[in-house]
Formats: sequence, C-alpha cells, structure tokens
Amino acid sequence: MVGALEALRQATASRHEQLDGGLPLAHEGAGLPEYALHLQLLRDWMAPLNAWLERFDDGPQGVAGLAPVERMALLQADLLEPGMLLRAPFKVAPWPEQASAAYRWGVVYVLEGAQLGGAVLYQRLAARLAPHPLRYLRGDPAGPGPRWRMFMLALKEHVTSEDEIADACTGACAAFDRILALHALG
Repeated sequence: MVGALEALRQATASRHEQLDGGLPLAHEGAGLPEYALHLQLLRDWMAPLNAWLERFDDGPQGVAGLAPVERMALLQADLLEPGMLLRAPFKVAPWPEQASAAYRWGVVYVLEGAQLGGAVLYQRLAARLAPHPLRYLRGDPAGPGPRWRMFMLALKEHVTSEDEIADACTGACAAFDRILALHALG
C-alpha cells in the first residue's frame, strides 16, 4: 500500500503542475499587479476554507494538527500596500459540512504545501518587487520547512488506512480544483 504522502503527491501532480504554470506570478516579469492578483486568488480560496476548517476540532484541526497560522492577516496587509489594485471577492460554493478528518487532512496538505511555493516565489521576487514587503510570501522567518516536516509526520500518523488515504486524496484534489476554478474566473 502506498503511504498517504506519496498517494497525495500522485493524486494531485497534474493539478499542481497546472496551477504552478498558470499562477499570475508564474510568468517572467511579474510585478505588483500580478502579486495583487495572486493575493486576491488566494484570499478568495483561503477565506472560506479557513472558516470551514475552524468548525472542526479533530483531524488537522485537533490536537494532532498544527497550531493555526494567521496567513490571512499577512495577505490582507500586503493587499493594503500602495499600488495594489483590488477587486471584489468571488463567491464560492461551501465546503462539505460532513467532511471526514482524512478529507480535511488532504485539504490541509494543499494549504500547507502552498507555503513551500510561496517561499520560492519570495526568493525570486523580493528584490524585484521591493519595497513591497511581500509578507504573505515571506511567511514565517524560519521558512516553511519546519512546519511542513511537522505536518508530514502528523499526516503519516493519522491517515493510514486505504479508505483514509483515498479520502485525503479526494480532499486534496478538491482543494486544487477550487483554486483552479477561481483562477479561471479571474
């Protein structure tokens, strides 16, 4: 049996590639307008996702999960910087009320993994987009690695059966599908 992490990577590989290639910041010469678009895409995706996750107290939101991070505050602060063009948020469908803990582990896999990509983007864009502080991309001063390693260990410990792994893959694919759908709207 394939472990949870490998199954999640396999299940989301094509979606991950599609998203990485299509993000506003993926293009050479991306500037502040593209960063604003990127942040608004993430805002529209993460705000309802975070609100949904806060309703649970098990799985990745329980004792086994990681401490919450105020990513939305960093994102909002970046959007308030001078030169950032804003649009109204897109409306999105609600997340499933009865989602299993394994499904939510899959969703959080995508949410936490996005921080790894943000660190790469920060390294590439910090000098070019200065003096914008790029708070959201910079994230934790220690970088995303320590948190990602803790997440992977918790995921491996709590998503173990074939059914749980399949449910986690469904959740991760849903998380990617929602941000890809939002990207198509923008």
